[in-house]
Amino acid sequence: MEKKVLTQEEIQSLKKLQINQANIITALGSVEYQLEVLTLQKQNLKIELQKQLEEETKTSEELSKKYGEGNIDLEKGEIIILP
Repeated sequence: MEKKVLTQEEIQSLKKLQINQANIITALGSVEYQLEVLTLQKQNLKIELQKQLEEETKTSEELSKKYGEGNIDLEKGEIIILP
């Protein structure tokens, strides 16, 4: 088996490629981690949204039962009953 010696330039080029590959792998891992965190945050926000919608529906039903159907003016604290 014959051995040949690489030039310093070739060695440096290969080392640079190796370092770049390691940096890319590290960056991809970081991106994947961030995606997982964002996915969990999104899931939690969807749960909160569902709770919000349920609370809005409950409050709307309670107010309609108490006052009847109407439009609410929060600034004045009034409800205008629809005919």
